[in-house]
Parts: sequence; C-alpha cells; structure tokens
Amino acid sequence: MRIDLHTHSTASDGTDSPTELVRNAAAAGLDVVALTDHDTVAGHPEALAALPPGLTLVRGAELSCRLDGISLHMLAYLFDPDEPELARERELVRDDRVPRAQAIVARLRELGVPVTWEQVARTAGDGSVGRPHIAAAMVESGVIESVSDAFTPEWIANDGRAHVGKHELDPFDALRLIKGAGGVAVFAHPLASKRGHTVPESAIADLASAGLDGIEADHADHEPATRRRLHALAGELGLLATGSSDYHGSRKDIRLGDHTTAPDVYAEIAARGSGVPPVRG
Repeated sequence: MRIDLHTHSTASDGTDSPTELVRNAAAAGLDVVALTDHDTVAGHPEALAALPPGLTLVRGAELSCRLDGISLHMLAYLFDPDEPELARERELVRDDRVPRAQAIVARLRELGVPVTWEQVARTAGDGSVGRPHIAAAMVESGVIESVSDAFTPEWIANDGRAHVGKHELDPFDALRLIKGAGGVAVFAHPLASKRGHTVPESAIADLASAGLDGIEADHADHEPATRRRLHALAGELGLLATGSSDYHGSRKDIRLGDHTTAPDVYAEIAARGSGVPPVRG
C-alpha cells in the first residue's frame, strides 16, 4: 500500500481542486490519501463526491498552533467536523487569515514590493488565504523567482521583515479538541528548521504525555539525519511515525507520494479515529 497523509487543495493553499487532488492521487498510484487543508474541512464534500474507485480518503485538517512563540502545525485525522468547540476554533483561525494577509501585503508594499491585495485574493480564489498566495503574487510581480524564495527572513518567513502573526491554537488545547472530536493528532514536520524555529524535543515529549498520537518523520523538509532521529524519538516516546508529501500542487516541487506512511501505522491511525471513518471509493 502507498499512503500519503498530508495534502492540500484549493480549499486552502493548494493548486489542485479537491476533485483534481483525489484523481491525481489515484493516478500517482496511491491507495490512501489524506486531505488536510489548513484549518478547514471545506474541501471534504467535493473530494468524497469525486473519489475514484479503489482510493481511500482520510478526512483531516492541518491546525495552526503556537507554543512559546514558535509556530507549529498539528495534523488532525478522522475527527467529527461538526464537533462545535473544534469547529469554533477553526473558524477563529480562518477569520484571522484575511486581515493578516492584508497586513502582510501592506508591509511588503512599505518595503517596495509592488503586490496588491487584489492579486492575492485572485490567487486564493475561494480557498482559505495564506502566505503561499502572497508568495505567488510576489512571483507574479517579478520580485522573486519561486514561491519558496518568499519564505526567507528577507520577506515573509516567520520573524521575516514582512511577517505578521495570526490567531493560533495552543497545541495542548488543540490536542484536547482533536481528541474530544474523536480525532487522531500528528505533529507535522516537527524539526523542519528551514521553516523557522522548532520546538525542543522536550516539548514533543510533553505533547506525547498529553495525548499526541504521532510525529511526521518522513517529510521533504527533514534531512535524512533528522528523519532517523524522529523515527528514534517516536520509538522512545511511544508515538507513531508517519511520512507524507505535504503536497500543494504546482505551488511546491513536491509530488504526491514522495514520502509515505507504513501500512501498519496507517491501520493504527484508522483504528484510533472515531469521529468519521476513512472512505474507500
């Protein structure tokens, strides 16, 4: 089995519609794919309706969190999307995205970057606006060559010159909410240092004690030595170790299935989730 548990669609900052994403996942030879858009489940109904025969969809979301001033992401799988407390927190994060993005555009313009809110809004479309949409507008304006070039201290990386904070969950609260909605929680790309500061391993241990189910070990932003360390850490802490592409369509040079999760780990995630089941096309 080929299992990819971290992908994004146009419901947040990917370039594939949910329909295109599940079709492309099947074409890439995946058996299981998780749709984990940022702080939203808006793409789930379309993905379910378009699910190709033989492909299993895991419904999820990537929740924005912050611990001791450090941003981190929590992958939530198989939770009940209608559970009111978690739904309310997702809405708070989403509602903060537009004013935050507008503030980033204003800072960029102060720095001489000729991007406009109209460009960013057009790029985001009906999706949940995020920094990748701003980065795409910067590419369109000729300021940088690629989306990844925007995520540097010079521009919009965490603590970059044009960075603006946003509403984010405390990860311990996120764990409580995910578990309360019958979900499974996996810390996304926990040691991806090029994304900014990372939390210490002691914090991962604290999260494990609070109910964290797993850590995303195999990820494009982790060097081989980091992947080995994360697999070892998962063993030390009794956590599941997953692998995923973190696919965003054409916005990143990552293909579906570039990193995958072992079948036994996926089976354990499916067994632990009680909010909604995986759905096979």
